[in-house]
Amino acid sequence: MFRLDEQNVYRCDALSQFPWLEHGFGTRLSNGWPDGNRLVTPKQIHSNRVLVVERGAPTGPTARLGEGDALVCRIGDSMVGIRTADCVPILLVDEHRRAVGAIHAGWRGTVSEILAHTVDTMVRQFGTKPEDIWAAIGPSIGRCCFQVGPEVATQFPADLHHQGCIDLPEANRRQLVKAGVAPNRVFVSELCTVCQRSEFHSYRRDKERAGRMISAVGVTL
Repeated sequence: MFRLDEQNVYRCDALSQFPWLEHGFGTRLSNGWPDGNRLVTPKQIHSNRVLVVERGAPTGPTARLGEGDALVCRIGDSMVGIRTADCVPILLVDEHRRAVGAIHAGWRGTVSEILAHTVDTMVRQFGTKPEDIWAAIGPSIGRCCFQVGPEVATQFPADLHHQGCIDLPEANRRQLVKAGVAPNRVFVSELCTVCQRSEFHSYRRDKERAGRMISAVGVTL
């Protein structure tokens, strides 16, 4: 389950069980979260590129580590985050290695299996076992609103189509399970950024006027 807290940030109950973890999915009302002095973000390019965060990585509201759409980290007192306004934000947590990941998955990143690449990077870099990962898939454009043309639709399995719309969160959930994450450790918010205007920014709805929301995760000291 996902709960909205007093900071207007959505928290996933399954991730909140870890006292050493900080995480959240920002909304259009959650200004001031997360702490920009601890936050590492990428220059997002709708790719499947995964960046590994090391000590000394640039932090702050305008700093960018490099080009990519996923960050993984195993450094205490740092947070990795991504910005979205309809694309799917995913947070990963390795409960034993205390490694984390933040992923920005638009349809291009989903088709190019950015989550599979992220899990593989955590395995190689940190010794993560996929079965030790907990995953939270945050607010994004839902199947109700993600209408696409045939050139996009044909890149997804037929059972993810519904009257010209694609279920992007479900596509990413399946990708995590295929990568070895246990189905009962993958949690989907089922909150649509387009439908819920008062809570979320949406590029599909508001075009260039849309803001961006930060989803982030990190290990506290």
